[in-house]
Amino acid sequence: MHRNIWYPFTIIEDAPEPIKVQKGDGLWLELEDGRRIMDCISSWWVNLHGHAHPQIAKAIADQASKLEQVIFANFSHDPAEKLAEKVTQKLPGTLNRMFFSDDGSTAVEVAMKMAYQYWRNIGQERKTFICFEGAYHGDTFGAMSAGERSVFTEVFKDLLFDVEFVPYPATWIGDPDRTEKESKVIEKVEELLKENPEKYAGIMIEPLVQGAGGMNMCSKEFLQELHWVNRQFNTLLIFDEVMTGFGRTGDWFACKRAQVEPDIICLAKGLTGGFLPLSVTVCSDRIYEAFNSSDPIKTFWHGHSYTANPIGCAAALASYDLMVENESIFSNMEEWHLGHLEKLKNHPKLKKLRVCGTIAAMDISAEGEEGYLNPIANHIKEQCVDKGLLLRPLGNVLYLMPPYCTTKKQLAQMYEGIVSLIDEVA
Repeated sequence: MHRNIWYPFTIIEDAPEPIKVQKGDGLWLELEDGRRIMDCISSWWVNLHGHAHPQIAKAIADQASKLEQVIFANFSHDPAEKLAEKVTQKLPGTLNRMFFSDDGSTAVEVAMKMAYQYWRNIGQERKTFICFEGAYHGDTFGAMSAGERSVFTEVFKDLLFDVEFVPYPATWIGDPDRTEKESKVIEKVEELLKENPEKYAGIMIEPLVQGAGGMNMCSKEFLQELHWVNRQFNTLLIFDEVMTGFGRTGDWFACKRAQVEPDIICLAKGLTGGFLPLSVTVCSDRIYEAFNSSDPIKTFWHGHSYTANPIGCAAALASYDLMVENESIFSNMEEWHLGHLEKLKNHPKLKKLRVCGTIAAMDISAEGEEGYLNPIANHIKEQCVDKGLLLRPLGNVLYLMPPYCTTKKQLAQMYEGIVSLIDEVA
């Protein structure tokens, strides 16, 4: 461990020596000892197009030579304006007011503050959010409050505000109980809203796929039902698409695949193709207009020093262009995954095989408690590099989320390595 660095999500006493990466090239990472490994998880889900993509690198260099940063209060610039225009054109309906921030957690904080203040601005006191068991929305205090109470949040539990949690109707290939589970959750949400319709500021969900909670997946039909209930009771529907945005679910956004129009959407991770920190929270005109006032108390007093950083916006514009070029890849990768999952469906150590767009996941039958701290994860992380793979299981949940430069042959190699690993360690 480097003597000056505190690494994230790391149990310090038990941590192995970090593996030093010297270079990235497309799907590949080159290690200090010269070995090359395939990045099967897009480096914490941010790297859409592969490492060191020359088109994004050039856009960053060009922008850095013109304007690297400018205060975004009372000033503007072309990269931010162009990015706002392009992204909102791909979003459904009236999602066309974009607020810039720095990362996924802050995008969620902005969404929750925006929703809460919206009701205040129109004369209503709505303080509670309906959230989902298993959720992970980030590590700032609002984001933690909206997420599953877990080892991530235990130390801070006395500082978190209360939300109403309902089950997430996780499903998988061949799940016989999907419809029943979904109906029970919808009934629970309706029950909460009927009892006190003016209590709830919003419903927040990771649509189609929960990320850090275990790559749990729900159906588009469930999201459509949730959207209908949300509209009947006039609350706000917030989609945390920090992970699922920009092609991950097989369409540009999970809301588009599900044909649902949320009131607020949070986007980050893939926004810049993995090159720079940048996030946005996009809302409808209905919400924006509630802040359109000369009264200072109705102003949205939120911002960041690097809000709409021009270099980050330039990277995001280049990534957007690559998304357009690669649409056939991220829209077809689900079929590639399904072919491999079909071969694994009878594997004795795997269960709950599931896929959504470019994301495939499976539960490993392993000793110990299921969940993030299952020891099988450390065994796989220790041995996957020897198989030429970068994997980071969520406890006993193993998943793939490769960048869009991945070929069918390379995806097949990933699955071959996974089967070998599971047979050895599980």
